[in-house]
Amino acid sequence: MSLFLFKRFATLIGTLIGASVIVFLVLEVLPGNAAELLLGPDASPDAVVALAAKLGLDQPAWTRYWHWISGLLTGNLGDSYAYGSPVLELILERLSLTVPLALMAMLLTTVLALLVGVTAAARHNKLGDVGLMGLTQVGIAIPNFWFAILLILVFSVQLQWFSAGGFEGWGEGVFAGIKSLLLPALSLAVVQAAILARITRSAVLEVMREDFVRTARAKGVTQRAVLWTHVLRNALIPVITVMGMQFAELLAGTIVVENVFYLPGLGRLIFQSISNRDLVVVRNCVMLLATMVVIVNFVVDVLYAVIDPRIKASDI
Repeated sequence: MSLFLFKRFATLIGTLIGASVIVFLVLEVLPGNAAELLLGPDASPDAVVALAAKLGLDQPAWTRYWHWISGLLTGNLGDSYAYGSPVLELILERLSLTVPLALMAMLLTTVLALLVGVTAAARHNKLGDVGLMGLTQVGIAIPNFWFAILLILVFSVQLQWFSAGGFEGWGEGVFAGIKSLLLPALSLAVVQAAILARITRSAVLEVMREDFVRTARAKGVTQRAVLWTHVLRNALIPVITVMGMQFAELLAGTIVVENVFYLPGLGRLIFQSISNRDLVVVRNCVMLLATMVVIVNFVVDVLYAVIDPRIKASDI
C-alpha cells in the first residue's frame, strides 16, 4: 500500500509541474499587454514601459516563471494588476463560495445519479427503465447555462422562492448561504447526474449477471439488499472514475453559472480577470483549479484500492 501511494503521489507531483508549465506558456502567448490595458489607449509609451517594468513584465519568461513557482511554494502569489490587492486574499475570499457550490453540485449529482441508475437497472427493459433513461437523455442535451436561466424564471421570477442572483454571504447564516447556492448547484448537477446515472445503470446491470448475485438471491436476500449492498459496491469502480472527471467539469462549469447568477466566486473572478488582462490572477486561479482536479484524481486512485484490493495488489 505504501508503494502504491508513493507512485500515485509521484504522478501527482509530475502532473502539477507539467500543468504549471502549460498554464504559464499558454498565458504568455496571449495577445495584449496588461500595462497598456490598465493605462488605457491614451497613455504615453514611456508610461506603459514604466508600468510594465514595475509589474515585472519586462523580465525574461523563464525568470517570471521561476518567481511564480517560488511564490506558489511560499504562499506569495503577488498582487493583482486590476484590484491592487494580494492575489491570495482574492482567491481565498472567492473560494468560500466556489468550493461549497462545487461540493453541493457534486452531492446532488451523486444522489440523483445513484437513485436513478440503480432504480433503472432494477427495472431493466420495463417502463420505469425506459422513462428514466429518456429523462437522462433530455438532461444530457440541456446546457447548464440554459437550465440555470430556466430555474431563475420558474423559481425566482414566477414562484419567487429564491433570489434571482447574488450571494447573501455566510455571515447571514448557513441556511441563507445554502439557499443562495441551491439553484446554481442544481443547474450544474442536472447534466452531470444524467451522465452518471447512465454509467451507474450499465455498471449495475453488468454486476447483476455475476454468480455471487444469484447466490445471494438463492439465500433469500431481498432485492433491495442485493442491489444496494452487494451489487452497488462492486459497480462503483467505473462510477467513481466518472465522478472524478465530473468534478473537474463542475469546477469549469462554475465560470459560466456564477456569471448567470451573479455570484462572487472564483469563476466570476477568472472571467473578470481575463477581461482586465490580469494575468497574475488568471494564472494562479487556473493553477488552483488544475491542482484541485489532480488531487481529486489522486483521491479516486486511492479509493480504487479501498473498494477493490485486487487493483492495489496488481499495481504494486
